[in-house]
Amino acid sequence: MATCGRGCVPAVRFCQRLNRLKTLDDDLMVTSMKRCLTMVDLALLGVGGMVGSGLYVLTGTVAKDTAGPAVVLSFLIAGIASLMAALCYAEFGARVPRTGSAYMFTYVSCGEIWAFLIGWNVVLEYMIGGAAVARAWSGYLDSMFNHTIQNYTENHIMKWNVPYIAHYPDLLAAGILVVATIFITFGVRVSSWLNHIFSAVSLVVILFILVFGFVLADPVNWSQKEGGFAPFGVNGVMAGTATCFYAFVGFDVIAASSEEAKNPQRAIPMATAISLGMAATAYILVSTVLTLMVPWHSLDPNSALSDAFFRRGYSWAGYIVAVGSICAMNTVLLSNLFSLPRIVYAMAEDGLFFSFFAKVNPVTKVPVNAILVFGLLMAVMALIFDLEALVQFLSIGTLLAYTFVAASVIVLRFQPEKEKTSSKANSTTSPNSNPEPSPEVSESQIIAQDSGELKEYESFSDKLQLVEMQKTRERSAPGVLKARWEPYLGRLLGDFEPGEVVAFSVLAVMVSSVSLCAVFVFGSNQLQLPTWSIALLIVVFGSTFLLCLVIIYAHEPHVNTKTFQVPLVPFIPAASILMNVFLMLKLSPMTWIRFTVWVAAGLLVYFGYGIWHSKEGLRELQPKDMAARYVVLPSGSLVETVQSVQPNGQHDASTLHTTPSRSAEEQQAKR
Repeated sequence: MATCGRGCVPAVRFCQRLNRLKTLDDDLMVTSMKRCLTMVDLALLGVGGMVGSGLYVLTGTVAKDTAGPAVVLSFLIAGIASLMAALCYAEFGARVPRTGSAYMFTYVSCGEIWAFLIGWNVVLEYMIGGAAVARAWSGYLDSMFNHTIQNYTENHIMKWNVPYIAHYPDLLAAGILVVATIFITFGVRVSSWLNHIFSAVSLVVILFILVFGFVLADPVNWSQKEGGFAPFGVNGVMAGTATCFYAFVGFDVIAASSEEAKNPQRAIPMATAISLGMAATAYILVSTVLTLMVPWHSLDPNSALSDAFFRRGYSWAGYIVAVGSICAMNTVLLSNLFSLPRIVYAMAEDGLFFSFFAKVNPVTKVPVNAILVFGLLMAVMALIFDLEALVQFLSIGTLLAYTFVAASVIVLRFQPEKEKTSSKANSTTSPNSNPEPSPEVSESQIIAQDSGELKEYESFSDKLQLVEMQKTRERSAPGVLKARWEPYLGRLLGDFEPGEVVAFSVLAVMVSSVSLCAVFVFGSNQLQLPTWSIALLIVVFGSTFLLCLVIIYAHEPHVNTKTFQVPLVPFIPAASILMNVFLMLKLSPMTWIRFTVWVAAGLLVYFGYGIWHSKEGLRELQPKDMAARYVVLPSGSLVETVQSVQPNGQHDASTLHTTPSRSAEEQQAKR
C-alpha cells in the first residue's frame, strides 16, 4: 500500500499542475494596455459583434425554411437564452477586468489545461468567423456589380477544383482583412471610432427598414390564407431558436475588452445588457417587418430584405439595405479582429503560448505582434477556403466556452476567499496587524494586539466566546452548508471542505446535462430506444440535474456588493449549461471530428510549450515566503511558529520550527 502510494505521487502532482489556478494581482486595474473605453464604446462593440450579416440573411432563411412568421418568437427565445450566458460573462468581466474573456475566466476557476483548451478553440472560432464574414462581405459586394470580380479572377488569375477549397482566390476578402488589420494596430481608440462609424450607419439603415417596412406592412401575410403565424408549429419555433441563437454570438467582445475599459465594474455589465437588448430588439422588429411586407414562403433566403422592397416596388431601397449590410459586416469583422489578438496576448502573457505574442506596443498600447500575425492568417484563410467549409466548423468552440464560463460562475460563487499576499506584505509586517491563529495548535489561545500591547485570553469564558465567534464566521463563510440545511444534510456533507461539495456538484451538473441532452437528441433516432426507456432516462438524468442544483443552493454563496453578480445562481448558469450542451449535440459529426483534431493539436502545443513556460508553474518553483504566527500554549509560554506561505495565500500545513519568545519567558519569570 505504501509503495503504491509513493508511486501515485508523481501522477497526483502532474494532475495538480494541469489544474493549477491563475493567481490574480492585488490591483486588477493595473495594466500595460490603455484604459480608455467607456460604456458607450463597449456597448457599440457588442452591438457590432452581434448585429451583422445575420440580420440581413438569417432572418429570411429561418422565416422561409424553419419557422415562418414565428421567427419572431425564435429570436425572442434565443435572446433570453443568450442573456443567461451574457450575464455570466458580465459578472466575470466586472470581477476580473482582464483581457482574455472565457480563457481568463476558466483559468481563474477551473484550471490551466481547461483554460488553454478554451482559449485554443476560441482563437480558431474567431479566425474562422472573421474569414467567413470577409468572404460573405466580398460576395455581397460582388453581387451588386453582377459578379464582375469573380468572373475576372476566374478567367484571368486563377481557378481551383479542390474539395473544401474555394473555386477561386478571393482577393477582395483577403484585402479587406489586411486593411482592417492595419487599422486595428493603430490602437484601441482608432478601432473604437471605426466601429462607431460603421455601427451608426448600420443603425440608421435598420431604423429606415423598420419605419418604411411598417408603412408597407400587410397583416394578411400572417393570416391563415398565407399559412398562419406558425406554419411549422412548436417544433419549427424551437428549431429556429437553435439557429437564431448564433445570431447573438459576439457579446463576448465586451468581456474581452475589460482590460481597456475605464470603469469595468460598472461599464461591463451595463454595456452587455444594453448591447444584447438592442440586438434582440433589432432582430425581432426586422423579422416582424420582413414577414409582414411579403408572404414568408416567397422570401429570397440570400437577400430577403432587398428582395422584399423590390417586390413592393421600391427597388431603390435595396441599395440602402446593401449599404447597411456592408457596414454591419464591417463591424463584425472589426469585432473579430479586435478580440482575437487579445485572447492570444492573454495566453502568451501567462506563458501558455509563445512569448512573442505577449509584447505590447509602447505607443499604441495594443499587442501588435498578435494582431499582425493572426490578421494575416485570417486573410489567408479567407483567400483560399470556401465559405461553407468555414461555417461548418463554427459555433462548437463558442458553445464550449459559454458552458465553462457558466460553470465557473457557480464554482467561484461558492468558493471561499483566498488570502491575498504580496511580496511587500510578506517581507514587512505592519505593527498594527493582528496575526490569525495557527490551525496547527488547536488548544492554543490567541494573542491579540491592542494598542501595541499583548493581551492574553486566560479565562475560560473568553475562550468560549472566541470559539463561538469563530464558529459563527465559519457557518456564514462561502461554500459551507447553510444553517437551515444542516439538520438534513449536515451528517452527509458536513465533513467536506468549503466549496468542495459545490465543485463536485457542478461536475455532476455538466455530466447529467450531457446525458439528458443526449437522450433528447439521439434517443429516438440514432439509439432507437423504446418510449418507456427514453422516459425513464429523462426522469433519472433530470432528477440528478435538479438534485445537484438543490445541493449547490444549500451552501452559503459569496456575496459581493461591489461588482455585478448573476442573479438566481446556480439556476441561471445551469440553464445556460443545459442550452449550450443541447446545441453542441445538435452539430454535425464532421464538426466534432474536426474539433477533436484541433483539440489534439492544441494539446501538442500545451505539453510541448505551455506547461513548461507557465508563469503559475514558475511561481511554484520560487522560494516560498515565510510568515510568523504567535500562539500561547496551555502552559502559558509564548511560541513563535514559522510557516511557509503558498502563492495562493494559503499556509503550508507543516510548521518548520518553533522558538520560545523572550517576552513570554520574562512574563513567566515575573510571575
